[in-house]
Amino acid sequence: MLRVKFSKQFSLYLILMLALFCSACTQDAPEDVSISTKDPTLCDFKTGRCSQSVAGVQLELLITPYNTPSEKPLTVELIGSEALNDLVLRVEGRDMFMGVIPVNLTKVSKTEYNGQLIYGSCSSNYMVWRAFASFTKNGEQHVAMFDFLADSPG
Repeated sequence: MLRVKFSKQFSLYLILMLALFCSACTQDAPEDVSISTKDPTLCDFKTGRCSQSVAGVQLELLITPYNTPSEKPLTVELIGSEALNDLVLRVEGRDMFMGVIPVNLTKVSKTEYNGQLIYGSCSSNYMVWRAFASFTKNGEQHVAMFDFLADSPG
């Protein structure tokens, strides 16, 4: 009898957790709407690099393939308008915690860096990721943020 009671409670708990997990990354966004209609602040890598200016430094991010598919290898390119000291790049979910994904960058030239990235998929069709590029300039730390849509239809 105790075993049946535990099983029912466990089943209810499991169903509740699955429902919470499945709805955590859902946003009401139609599938056929363009990226700019959903959120004009999102990077659209199909149209080119995404730019941010922080502390007088222009940073440009490009991720390929341009549709940024989940669970597939992505190439990350970061270009600065000047050499960047102590550069660190990480990716996190913007609207929900999906872990912290460090991106190991290789310096290609004085101002260009490349790396690889793979992130997990979300159960909804609308998952926004945020890339944080932090660097030091004149002894102060600065951060540029780039938001982009995973599995972008664009």
